Amino acid sequence: MRFLRRNADDTATAETPESGAEFADPVEKGRTAAKGKATPKRREAQGRRSGPVPPPPRTQREAFKRMRGNKVSKEERRAAATERRQRMMAGDDKYLLPRDRGPVKAYIRDLVDSRRNLMGLFMPLAVLVFVALLTPSLAVQRYATLATTFMLLAMVIEGLVLGRLVTKKVRAKFPTEPIKGLSIGWYSFIRASQLRRLRVPKPRVKPGEAIK
Repeated sequence: MRFLRRNADDTATAETPESGAEFADPVEKGRTAAKGKATPKRREAQGRRSGPVPPPPRTQREAFKRMRGNKVSKEERRAAATERRQRMMAGDDKYLLPRDRGPVKAYIRDLVDSRRNLMGLFMPLAVLVFVALLTPSLAVQRYATLATTFMLLAMVIEGLVLGRLVTKKVRAKFPTEPIKGLSIGWYSFIRASQLRRLRVPKPRVKPGEAIK
């Protein structure tokens, strides 16, 4: 009888946990323990993540994308667009397109704007030809086509002469800059073929003004 009692006590002792681990509340799976502090708000988190100020936009499309990302009012967007337009027309390098930036391009624009070019009549000539082609008279169409052909030949010749002249002056003005004749000539041709009032940026010199 004593032997059986002893076994019962041992069994009870073995079933009794030695520590309170089994009585501890189990942590639910997929749940994170408390951090001991409140979760920061979205504004505070964004303020902490803010790094250095980004560089100014290189193109107008990039500027529009940044404006869409930042929630601003229509008045602010309109004012910013007006300011960019004014600075671009004034020739500020920060707001110009990459093709128009730099002192070399500014000097080319001054050389082209100081001349009275026949190529500036390209757009009015195109409108005149379009109107002439709509007329029912075959004689008018024939004379308009002939005149247009001579004008285009004259413009091409003038463009070649202008490109060589501008390239020569640019190389003399900026001897250390890598100057490509074809690129300079094409840039001069595009600038000269536009109407003076539509050129971007606006001309800084008057026609006939001497450029050194």
